Amino acid sequence: MGLYNPPPGVGGPLKKYEDSRYGAGKLRLLPEDMRVKRTINGHCFPQGLAVFLFSVLASAQVPHWHRSLSSDSRQLRLVNGDGPCAGRVEILHQGSWGTVCDDGWDLDDAQVVCRQLGCGEAFQAMFAAYFGRGSDHIWLDDVECTGQESHLWKCPSQGWGRHDCWHGEDAGVICSGFVHLVGGGRPCSGRVEVRSGGDWTPVSGGNFTFPNAQVICAELQCGKAVSVRDVPIRESDGRIWAEEFRCEGQETKFQFCPRVACPGGSCQHGATVHVVCSAYTEVRLMKNGTSQCEGQVEMNISGERRTLCATHWTMANANVVCRQLGCGVAVSTPKGAYFVEGGDQIWKAHFHCSGTESFLWNCSMTALGIPNCTPGNTASVICSGNQTQALPPCNDSGSGPAGSAASEKRAANCSDSRQLRLVDGGSRCAGRVEILHQGSWGTVCDDSWDLNDAHVVCRQLGCGEALHATVSAHFGRGPDPIWLDDVECTGQESHLWKCPSRGWGRHDCWHKEDAGVICSAFLGLRLVSDDQDCAGWLEIFYNGTWGSVCHSPMEATTLSVICGQLGCGDDGTLNASVGVREGPNDRPRWLDGVRCRKPDDSLWQCPSDPWKNGSCSEREEAYVVCADMRPKSCPSAAPCTDKEKLRLRGGDTECSGRVEVWHNGSWGTVCDDSWSLAEAEVVCQQLGCGSALQALPEAAFGPGNGRIWLDQVQCRGSESSLWACAAQPWGQSNCKHEEDAGVRCAGECDDQHMGLGLTECEFVP
Repeated sequence: MGLYNPPPGVGGPLKKYEDSRYGAGKLRLLPEDMRVKRTINGHCFPQGLAVFLFSVLASAQVPHWHRSLSSDSRQLRLVNGDGPCAGRVEILHQGSWGTVCDDGWDLDDAQVVCRQLGCGEAFQAMFAAYFGRGSDHIWLDDVECTGQESHLWKCPSQGWGRHDCWHGEDAGVICSGFVHLVGGGRPCSGRVEVRSGGDWTPVSGGNFTFPNAQVICAELQCGKAVSVRDVPIRESDGRIWAEEFRCEGQETKFQFCPRVACPGGSCQHGATVHVVCSAYTEVRLMKNGTSQCEGQVEMNISGERRTLCATHWTMANANVVCRQLGCGVAVSTPKGAYFVEGGDQIWKAHFHCSGTESFLWNCSMTALGIPNCTPGNTASVICSGNQTQALPPCNDSGSGPAGSAASEKRAANCSDSRQLRLVDGGSRCAGRVEILHQGSWGTVCDDSWDLNDAHVVCRQLGCGEALHATVSAHFGRGPDPIWLDDVECTGQESHLWKCPSRGWGRHDCWHKEDAGVICSAFLGLRLVSDDQDCAGWLEIFYNGTWGSVCHSPMEATTLSVICGQLGCGDDGTLNASVGVREGPNDRPRWLDGVRCRKPDDSLWQCPSDPWKNGSCSEREEAYVVCADMRPKSCPSAAPCTDKEKLRLRGGDTECSGRVEVWHNGSWGTVCDDSWSLAEAEVVCQQLGCGSALQALPEAAFGPGNGRIWLDQVQCRGSESSLWACAAQPWGQSNCKHEEDAGVRCAGECDDQHMGLGLTECEFVP
């Protein structure tokens, strides 16, 4: 909004000019004191400013929009975007950062910004403080670039600090960027591709150096490079970038690195390059100010040296550090033994190493909800110092209780090649139990499987206590072999394989009986909505209960991590217009202050405030809308209820028949694996058909057709719908339609049936 902002062809209608800037039909809302009150010659003016306008025009010698500004020590940056090449435009001038008003802002202006920053081509010119409102100065207004200028301040404008705007009109840009990483699951790992014009092109792995990778990671705000490797080229990959990059490592942009043309104009190395960036790098042990094979554990985290907390620091973690530093094996982990007063804040995140990783940053890590570390409680390690020394294999005999002095001593002085993990549970602390033995991962049979066995698994993995011991392949069927059967733990053993059992590989089971666990440290993530997928109230499963997440500060990077983890696209937004959440107000509100960084692979790696029930008020619960938001699949016009996505077919009444569910645009059946009265009860209640009388397997109402949508459904019987029960992922089963599940429900009671003296509301033929 300007006092006088003439479009091309002064005196012509303003609508065409406004449409070209903001899109046809788009309305800009102005603050109350700036809304239009009268018009002059077809142009809009705020009431009370007309007299001032004429005084300005009378005194003006040269229109402000024809002024061009020279460059000196000024700087340009983009703020509040999801990377260095998108955000609110800000200029450093006279020692202060300020914004640019969006009057006249278009792709030509954005093109100059993107080129000046080495960010490729301009995708979009953003208006109306799209990336949030700046503060303090508004340095430029009515910027009119041709698109060819070298610096934004060389474009015509009103002049430094001359404007009639407020920060609700701050300009922004989205640039293509010159380099990105793709195919790694997150923006900070993957194949290196560069852009020139409209296409992204892979970079050859030939002569690609670590300094190249360091420049890329720094430019993408992804920390530092921890891995560079070649990936063989497939014919489908198409052409390869015809230059080799020769970065020195200090360049601010990959685009600014020196380049050398490949011989013959074509790089024939046969491989593209894959880079992994991490916020966690450069581990060292510090004692008396020097780095050696014993001392306080320090790590470079997001460019800063931080000491690590001793809480949950294990011998497995220590062995990884010693191996990484070429210092042999870990001898002990004396807590706080080398603490130096006045050091930097202790990093609170927990590392969960198995002990076999090559680098500490390869271990899984949790930062979400972790409280600050107690001062002085720093992790320390004493390594053997012998680079060639390896731990002897552990002896299974004489196990002793977990956590006992004898158990700790053995763990410090022997190495077990066996490993334990939980698979397909969405978290490292829930899933199907698998053991690495003799070089192969295998499962555990659920015969005699109970909470005592599950306690040993959870404790061994550092996942707290066991909440549930699951059976019947609750988390899906695992691979061959089945390593253990009839496991009989007391709950005190240090390792699962130290519990009594039949012995390695001895069993009478198959994979429909694979055992699983859910530990107290299990974390789950979901968006709750009645009518949308990939949008809804953000909830986390913690301490055995689903609860809300608070929206402060919930910036763009955090939303990107959340949506990516849920498979809902690469970015998201907060919806503040949904109002207060309906329903009971006593639900937990587990978490506030979540601050993800771009290298974080999941929400669990993001620092936040500590876990606390009641972290915020009901008005501060987060409602997230991801890029891939879509209406939930419905058999009829959306929105629909869960009841309308479930039906019974082939029965003799409306409340009996083969169970069919609607998913992804089509009806399909449910396999009878694990099908019982608990699952049937949920179906009957969801359909309003009373209680379940029978859970019928083996296509009792005839085989269905189409997809078999669900398998291994496991309900408690109290769920509000079948979708709330655990099951294999949609469409994954090893069943045939001869195994279609069915139910017979009681139906609605009436006087006739009650007069028959029936204890259940049955249908009488």
